[in-house]
Amino acid sequence: MKIAEIGNIIEFKNGLQGIVEKVNENSVIVDLTYMDNFMKLDLESRTVVNHKNYKIIK
Repeated sequence: MKIAEIGNIIEFKNGLQGIVEKVNENSVIVDLTYMDNFMKLDLESRTVVNHKNYKIIK
């Protein structure tokens, strides 16, 4: 399993995408405002994702 780095774009949970802002021991903090449809989804601007639950897009 490759752990994301700050600035990576990851995908998780049914196609949501975001930019990694901080890397913790077991998780990453992700900025969701990267997505074009962010305003329509009614989500918080940041979320925490466990390393097991995402894949790195770029």
